[in-house]
Amino acid sequence: MPFEIPDWLHLEILHRWENLSTRKWINKNPRIIISIAAGCVLVLLVVLGLMLPKKVAVEVREYKKAWFYDLNTRELFVARSDRVAPIEAPSGPLPSGEPAGVRAYVFSYVAESNESDRFIGFLEIANLEVGKKGPKPAISGVGGAEQWGRGGLIRRVTDKKWVPADSDKGKAILRELYLPNINGEVAHYLPP
Repeated sequence: MPFEIPDWLHLEILHRWENLSTRKWINKNPRIIISIAAGCVLVLLVVLGLMLPKKVAVEVREYKKAWFYDLNTRELFVARSDRVAPIEAPSGPLPSGEPAGVRAYVFSYVAESNESDRFIGFLEIANLEVGKKGPKPAISGVGGAEQWGRGGLIRRVTDKKWVPADSDKGKAILRELYLPNINGEVAHYLPP
């Protein structure tokens, strides 16, 4: 048999609840109560807004030196990063008389890499159709690999033909570069 509240106790509780001064005050002043409730909701929204994670702008690091690739000797060398490829290479010009140094983007799957862990992701030269102005100016909100090769021609070391970096073939080269290896590791850029 469940416990039941006696009727006299139940009536006494209801009588006291109705006679509470706070309840009467609330019934007489609904605008104040609505204002308090609206203030609480506003404070809750401000607190929730402060707790949401902020979108942090990614800082694209500018290096003073860059990797370049000597097309004659097939070796890497270092030069100032503000130079626009093709540049003069240590081995001299190509047989055609053009400079043999092209920009190289070197990557590794290992954080602390040695020379054997490095590989060249792609090579880059200025697009002669655009002129030797170098890459297009940076677009705000676009960083990392999306900035590489903008306005230039790229190719893999084993390729013969240069393709615009923003073409489908150029984008395929960049996409392929970031595919995970057999161990599931993703390549990262190595500055000189």
